[in-house]
Amino acid sequence: MEINLGKFNTLRVVKEVDFGMYLDGGIEGEILLPRRYVPVGCRPGDELKVFIYLDQEERLIATTQKPLVQVGEFACLKVAWINQYGAFLDWGLMKDLFVPFREQKTKMEVGKRYVIHAHLDEESYRIVASAKVERYLSKERAPYEPGEKVNVLVWQKTDLGFKVIIEHQYAGLLYEREIFQSLHVGLKTQAYIKKVREDGKIDLSIRKPGQAGVKDFATVLLEHIRSNGGRLLLTDKSPAEEIYALFGVSKKTFKKAVGDLYKRRLILLHNDCISLIHG
Repeated sequence: MEINLGKFNTLRVVKEVDFGMYLDGGIEGEILLPRRYVPVGCRPGDELKVFIYLDQEERLIATTQKPLVQVGEFACLKVAWINQYGAFLDWGLMKDLFVPFREQKTKMEVGKRYVIHAHLDEESYRIVASAKVERYLSKERAPYEPGEKVNVLVWQKTDLGFKVIIEHQYAGLLYEREIFQSLHVGLKTQAYIKKVREDGKIDLSIRKPGQAGVKDFATVLLEHIRSNGGRLLLTDKSPAEEIYALFGVSKKTFKKAVGDLYKRRLILLHNDCISLIHG
């Protein structure tokens, strides 16, 4: 049996001691699960799903706590403290996650959050993090199809929009002109593949494609009207530029969403505005 350091492992409880349980770590020997993390009713012979990392003495140790990132993943974490060797990030465990100075794109500051990649240091066999995330993104062509839903981590704001990390593997871009909700670095959300370009770059959209996307925007439109006193000073005859400036959607999408809300008897159409149907 091989232990996956920095990840969850399913291990069998070998014996109980005053300060916790020892788990079968195979060739790594027995691994301590401290008493504070032992589930109620746990006994020798039970199997537990535990996260394995290194304690202050660089020994393997187990926990049932869920860290904010595992080895091989990306996350946005806050700097807890800094010393002469680097920064230490709060990743939800007793021992903080180390980022050497050489792995920082800019000098990290206590209290600020940074997008990082967690991995094993090849020389020391320690779990470390790097803010130079480009190094750890896949260079292979992504196998996605247009319309496919994916999990993303918002990574960086650019002039074009937001760079995101897709499924802990690939870089992608959400264009500013197509975003109709608030985004920020570190946000985890879902998006839809628009296109995988010939050069391998990936374009995404927050909205679902096709009719599903229209229904999503209809919800956004309805909420916007409600939060603005029940009136919208646009109509389906308004210039496309005005619609796009406010919502970041095409006039076609806007008209379809208006039609959807009208058919559902949620809005009234006027010459100069759209209003809610009250009551």
